[in-house]
Amino acid sequence: IDSYDVPVEEDLGEIQLIKIEKRKYWYQDDWYLKYITFPCYRWITDEKEIVLRDGRAKLPQDDKTHILKQHRRKELETRQKMYRWKEWHPGFPLSIDALSHSDLPRDIQFDSEKGIDFILNYSKAMENLYINHFMHMFQSSWSDFADFERIFVRISNTISEYVMQHWKEDFMFGYQFLNGCNPVLIRRCTEIPKKLPVTMDMVECSLERNLTLEEEVKQGNIFIVDYELLDGVDSNKTDPCTIQYLAAPICLLYKNLENKIVPIAIQLGQKPGPDNPIFLPSDATYDWLLAKIWVRSSDFHIHQTVTHLLRTHLVSEVFSIAMFRQLPAVHPLFKLLVPHMRFTIAINTKAREQLICECGLFDKANATGGGGHVQMVQKAMKDLTYSSLCFPEEIKAKGMDSKEDIPYYYYRDDGIRVWEAIKNFAEEVIHIYYESDEIVCEDVELQAFVKDIYVYGMRGVKASGFPKLIRTREKLAEYLTVIIFTTSAQHAAVNFGQYDWCSWIPNAPPTMRCPPPAEKGTVTIEQIVESLPDRGRSCWHLGAVWALSQFQDNELFLGMYPDEHFVEKPVKEAMARFRKNLDEIVNAITERNKNKKLPYYYLSPDRIPNSVAV
Repeated sequence: IDSYDVPVEEDLGEIQLIKIEKRKYWYQDDWYLKYITFPCYRWITDEKEIVLRDGRAKLPQDDKTHILKQHRRKELETRQKMYRWKEWHPGFPLSIDALSHSDLPRDIQFDSEKGIDFILNYSKAMENLYINHFMHMFQSSWSDFADFERIFVRISNTISEYVMQHWKEDFMFGYQFLNGCNPVLIRRCTEIPKKLPVTMDMVECSLERNLTLEEEVKQGNIFIVDYELLDGVDSNKTDPCTIQYLAAPICLLYKNLENKIVPIAIQLGQKPGPDNPIFLPSDATYDWLLAKIWVRSSDFHIHQTVTHLLRTHLVSEVFSIAMFRQLPAVHPLFKLLVPHMRFTIAINTKAREQLICECGLFDKANATGGGGHVQMVQKAMKDLTYSSLCFPEEIKAKGMDSKEDIPYYYYRDDGIRVWEAIKNFAEEVIHIYYESDEIVCEDVELQAFVKDIYVYGMRGVKASGFPKLIRTREKLAEYLTVIIFTTSAQHAAVNFGQYDWCSWIPNAPPTMRCPPPAEKGTVTIEQIVESLPDRGRSCWHLGAVWALSQFQDNELFLGMYPDEHFVEKPVKEAMARFRKNLDEIVNAITERNKNKKLPYYYLSPDRIPNSVAV
């Protein structure tokens, strides 16, 4: 890193633009330029020139001179040629038109491509976990549950160890729907669905209030998780030596007198019938345990492909591409959003190159590999709505908003606090640059940005509820909150707990090697171990969840803005208030977690990276 002083003899007057050129001498040598009186934060490559404006944020209607209007237009024209939309699979949100990481514009590439090489990272993870000698042992079953400890015990932490000790217990099974790494599926049950013909006789011994099942439903004590999306999805057939299976269970849960959520009935398929029994806690121990394992495996698939891949990674990439295409560097919303787009397009491109492509790493250990994950994203697009990305709204729509009724839902409590802090910050920044709703309506670049997201990201589907244009400052604040929350907090909540909750393989099997049981009373411990992943698949799974749970080197967490995109004092003051609010949330979470056997910290702002970068 070098800095230079370039003295100029004569008075240059008010500088409108600065042009920088880099000449090639002996060999190709890219430069990263941070600042030259004006902010830059861009790579200078080849023999191209960069033209910069000063650091003050300006809306398009603020530019009065021809030279500034022309500069603004040219920047967007150049960017739109570089950042092109492309359909990766039919029905998916559109992504960047690039086949590999090296095809991307230099400004959005990782500093070192080696650092995000999935094959390298997963192999390194298996080395760190001392399990690399198992990684090629496909088709080789473990002998019993204790045998799984051979690959687990070398590197563990408080939560993963607690999971290993308690995973068979009903309270632990129920707790994960609230505070595990997929806390987004549980909803209050307002009516027992016809496809789950549970009777009072079946569940009577699980209910604690001397009420009928119907009365418990009315009182709001019954919850449901339905994995209908998995129904009809093709299982992985890439390895002819191992048949892999999927199920689409429905799980009924109950809030007991201790306010704990526990399972009371599990049906492993969507169509009721004699070969699709409803499993109960009163059944034989191994019948009930295997039914719960099937739910955990189904949860893992929905988590990886829908909650994580679609609803954080792919959506964040849409926000990123639209920002680069429609908002010039001088626009206040570009300056606000750019820290939350860092490396997102790059990590997704690398994933399409190595991880979720045909014959990619995802196929090695996952029952939804080999194309099932593509079908799942296509099916899940119908539920990808604007309101479902508005955190408080989505919690309320699921009937999970009452702290009194559901006191131990830390994902909800912390998420709402972080959402409010982001929204307050967004509102402050908006009020600095948009004096009225009219100015919002007149901002053609903002409207083009919103339209790009609707047309290309949401594929122009009206039912998605994504706005086509924004007319008020209030709506703009919510919209920006959705973007910042999704790229930072939502991703953190569903990504960084993967090693904690999924490293004990019986608690989150990435594949099942026997079909779901079609009758009761036949399940043995041997059958359960045969159903669980073999040694090879277990190792690849473990390497994956470990690698995905690591923060980047030099990670930037929520509220950290080392690049000085904004130069105005009011914005810097708003940033300081934002950081103060976030610090208060960190302190409250730390205090709550004291002496907890199962601390919840995924939404603590000091653990929320600014962007989707892993």
